[in-house]
Amino acid sequence: MRVDEFDYELPEELIAQRPATPRDSSRLMVLRRSAGRPEHRVFSELPELLEPGDLLVLNETKVLPARLIGVKKESRGQVEFLLLRRTALDTWEVLARPGRRLRPGARAVFGDGRLEGEVVAELPSGVRLVRFTWQGTWDAVLEELGRMPLPPYIKASLDEPERYQTVYARREGSVAAPTAGLHFTGELLGRLEAKGVEIARLTLHVGLGTFRPVTSETVEGHTMHEEYFEVPESCAEAVNRARRGRKRVVAVGTTVARALETVADERGEVRPYSGWTGIFIYPGYTFRCVDLLITNFHLPRSTLLMLVCAFAGRERILAAYEEAKRLGYRFYSFGDAMMIEGDHTAGEQAEGRRKEGA
Repeated sequence: MRVDEFDYELPEELIAQRPATPRDSSRLMVLRRSAGRPEHRVFSELPELLEPGDLLVLNETKVLPARLIGVKKESRGQVEFLLLRRTALDTWEVLARPGRRLRPGARAVFGDGRLEGEVVAELPSGVRLVRFTWQGTWDAVLEELGRMPLPPYIKASLDEPERYQTVYARREGSVAAPTAGLHFTGELLGRLEAKGVEIARLTLHVGLGTFRPVTSETVEGHTMHEEYFEVPESCAEAVNRARRGRKRVVAVGTTVARALETVADERGEVRPYSGWTGIFIYPGYTFRCVDLLITNFHLPRSTLLMLVCAFAGRERILAAYEEAKRLGYRFYSFGDAMMIEGDHTAGEQAEGRRKEGA
């Protein structure tokens, strides 16, 4: 399958530069299997679209101030590090700019010199292994010197960094926000619970695997970078209870979908787990436990767009994107959202497998 099958053109003015205010005032495109055309709603109307007993699964990850801007210790040339993954108490995998000039042995200084980093190895995909030294506590230094790692297509400054966090973010570890969750407010979550929608939580720390560009010509030629995730026992039990009761499992974001699909067996049963996932979902994949997907509009040729196309069909999704463009929807991290019903619900697929095994 060719990567250019997931390409589309987008006018630059449709790339959202600032988040909607309030959060749940974003537009929401609803794609149902039974409807020929998308339905156009507002995100605050989500309780009208879900049913009592539906299970909403959230990703509790919190974005690190993972962008560090400093200078090379020797030449004083500018350096930028994006922290990706901590491998030891003082060592991180980072994306570095300018990468070609940061060979092993190169040293960088940040802020007033309280933080220094030395490149100790060059890993595949251009990632560097950097050993840091600092004064005080790591959390305090990072909070003071780090910046919110906004995507490069967002040119506007972010006056309120918490707007790039979900209201339920709790576990720090991501280098990008799980953007489908940015539309929720505490009040909206309360209304959903009052209606009888159950809420469960897991964690997937967004890293290089989610936003790394696909550079191969074929989809099959791309390899995902692993990301750490945890599905606690309470979440696994909630998913399995919903499936036994034939209620819908609603994944808030592609990160939740990837985490759940990693730990679901062929019957859609989910087990508690903590570890790493490199799951790459693209058309041809059969979803095991996710019935509805809430997600933003994604970049062309991206693994996120491929996942959404796997969930609901490439032609259907790309046609919806064209309609979104025509109607002026806002795209990407701070943009509008979709709620998508899959081509076949995971519950139906699991039921079919049960009959086959009966």
